[in-house]
Amino acid sequence: MRIIRPSRFLALPAALALLLTAAGCTDLDAPIESEYTPSNFLTTPEQFIAASGPVYSQMRGEVAKAYWNLQELSTDEAVIVARNGNYYDGARYQQLSLHTWNPQNEFVRVAWEWGFSGISTCNRTLALFQNTADGAFKTQFTAELRTMRALYYYLMMDAYGNIPLVPEFGSTAQPANATRQQVFEYIEQELKAALPNLSAEVSAQTYGRPTQSTAQALLAKLYLNAEVYIGQPRYTEAIAACNVLIKSRKHSLAANYLDVFAVENGPQVSEIIFAVPFDANLAQGNMMSRFALHQQMKDKFGLLFTPSNASLTWPEFFALYQEPTDTRNQQWLSGKQYLSDGRTPVLISTTKKGLDSRYTGADGNAAVSYHLELSDRLTFRDAAKFDVGNDELGKAQGTRNIKYYPDKSSTSRDQGNDLVLLRYADVLLMKAEALLRGGQDPDGATALSLVNQVRSRAQVPAFTSLNLNTLFEERSREMAWEGWRRTDLIRFGKWEAVWGQGMKTNAETHRRLFPIPATELTLNTSLKQNPGY
Repeated sequence: MRIIRPSRFLALPAALALLLTAAGCTDLDAPIESEYTPSNFLTTPEQFIAASGPVYSQMRGEVAKAYWNLQELSTDEAVIVARNGNYYDGARYQQLSLHTWNPQNEFVRVAWEWGFSGISTCNRTLALFQNTADGAFKTQFTAELRTMRALYYYLMMDAYGNIPLVPEFGSTAQPANATRQQVFEYIEQELKAALPNLSAEVSAQTYGRPTQSTAQALLAKLYLNAEVYIGQPRYTEAIAACNVLIKSRKHSLAANYLDVFAVENGPQVSEIIFAVPFDANLAQGNMMSRFALHQQMKDKFGLLFTPSNASLTWPEFFALYQEPTDTRNQQWLSGKQYLSDGRTPVLISTTKKGLDSRYTGADGNAAVSYHLELSDRLTFRDAAKFDVGNDELGKAQGTRNIKYYPDKSSTSRDQGNDLVLLRYADVLLMKAEALLRGGQDPDGATALSLVNQVRSRAQVPAFTSLNLNTLFEERSREMAWEGWRRTDLIRFGKWEAVWGQGMKTNAETHRRLFPIPATELTLNTSLKQNPGY
């Protein structure tokens, strides 16, 4: 969506910007510096929204970048290749693809700092709320911040495991690791405590902030993965959380799959349960099109910037999309490319040598008009560096994802699509999976009927039978590029598999967790590194 969102809760008073911090979990005693005091501040919803702003702007910071990289580039769903050295970047992307990362990996560090800065920002803002007079606004917005803090903790616990539970604001204690079970229980308790005081409303006024729907969807995620997190199945609880959402009738499947992720997505899309609002100018951080698109796609999509041509998908994942009527196929660019009219070829004027730098003929400078064709399979010129070359054939390597459709109104590499974290189709698939894994449903729904609701929207034939592997493949098609792939692969026991055209072979089980960054261990000697690192 557009500018209306930042004006609602993202355009903050300058004094409140000081609530933000760029540090990790060890910077716990930074003062709240503001001209506002309890006597003249935080009495209206608008003031509580403004004071909460840094919590949400922090979420924007890396949710679509470093955190997304951890969740997607470490899987069979996405890869960033080098192009004659471009995007090699010290092998930081390649480490994620090959499962060879270490505690010095940049994305491991940045995602940790982002998540724990979010937790610290929640703590500091909650401390500010405590000094205000009791009332309905304070109760609701305190519940919203507790839910946001639980969300940050969930993302960090899922990625890093035995993370510290950060003390309340004002403490100077260096937090030690809590067990994953302790963090699980903390998240569960916080969500349950916040739930009654969250808004039950789903509207433009609550969009981008946690509601009761958000808390229930996050509880469903927590319970669905409980066997991974704490070694205990909690599938019946996952079903119960999903049932609350389903029975509320506040959310439904969008008629058009790609509307959920469009530039204009927002509160009018009833499928969205919780999204991180972005705006190309006022709330930046979503650069999906910048990384996914070939440079020549500037003309195809009428863009005002030149894309970087970086992120692709592995052919094994793209092979899951085999049904020609599946509307979810529209999120992929593959094969010969045409302009928006669907007829005019995307042509690139080059030379024989420019088309293929390996060409050795004497007429290497002869002009060539190349019809851009994106290959499915990746052909590496230097496999050790994931290098596919940077000539026109190299640039055309790989299938691209445009689920977050390119924003042609953007004058920068940022775009205005909101990043969708929780949505109704996911709820249906989570409940179906929990049923297949043995959870009990008092409503008597079947996993098959739930999955077929999703397939019906995708315009593909209904399944006549269902097992966990079939559901996994359907979930793969539905949830591509949404930041849950790593979590799903681990839960389905596929994390240690071979993929990436046979290049990813590492089956070390300790890599189900990322390491605590080396910088954090230096800053906080109370922390202990995850096993295996």
